[in-house]
Amino acid sequence: MAYFEHEGCNLHYEEYGHGTPLLLVHGLGSSTLDWEKQIPALASRYRVIVADVRGHGRSDKPRERYSIAGFSADLVALIEHLNLGPVHYVGLSMGGMIGFQLAVDQPQLLRSLCIVNSAPEVKLRSRDDYWQWFKRWSLMHALSLRTIGKALGGKLFPKPEQADLREKMAERWAKNDKHAYLASFNAIVGWGVQERLSRVSCPTLIVSADRDYTPVSLKENYVKLLPDARLVVIADSRHATPLDQPERFNQTLLEFLSAVDTTPIRIPDPC
Repeated sequence: MAYFEHEGCNLHYEEYGHGTPLLLVHGLGSSTLDWEKQIPALASRYRVIVADVRGHGRSDKPRERYSIAGFSADLVALIEHLNLGPVHYVGLSMGGMIGFQLAVDQPQLLRSLCIVNSAPEVKLRSRDDYWQWFKRWSLMHALSLRTIGKALGGKLFPKPEQADLREKMAERWAKNDKHAYLASFNAIVGWGVQERLSRVSCPTLIVSADRDYTPVSLKENYVKLLPDARLVVIADSRHATPLDQPERFNQTLLEFLSAVDTTPIRIPDPC
């Protein structure tokens, strides 16, 4: 367990293993625990760094507005703090959004990019979009975080044999700071970098669960906008793929990273 400071905020991270740096970034309302089933498999080959995003886990939770660009800037500071150079980046959900932001703003810092069940924008365009946002916003304000976690656990891990995962979800969500949770949700809504995806110069793997919140077709559409990307669909999985299909996810990720590592690195122009 370690901390560093960026813009007055103490940010928590952990390191495992040795080798090429591999940065893992969790989703909204979660923490480094998102990656509990990946760290052992990845740390045998890579220097794995898992970070708690500002407002999450063991990191500080300042009472301020959050933004995806701000989360990305925190990770740039972490990369510089540890003198990592170009890293492999893996982001789940909100962590994927942060990865897209980092990739378009600082492409020279990424060796590769893996986006899991995420998108390069969250824009409200239709009347139904606004209605769905309002319903979720209202429920998050009205319900306790444990209740939200219990409901999410039921959606993400519905099988009888996933009872342990459902209980973990409820327990972990209950530990969130509600102000930070809501501020992070607000940071997502309206954000987007889709029009800048041509700047993502590194090899990119898009992982989509077949039962994710958003359809596979959405990922198929934005993969076409990326210069060097491919899509892999994980069967019988929902939004938390690294937790509900860890073996398949780990194998897919390691195969991708191995292919990238055998290709000579090219540092793009940051301008």
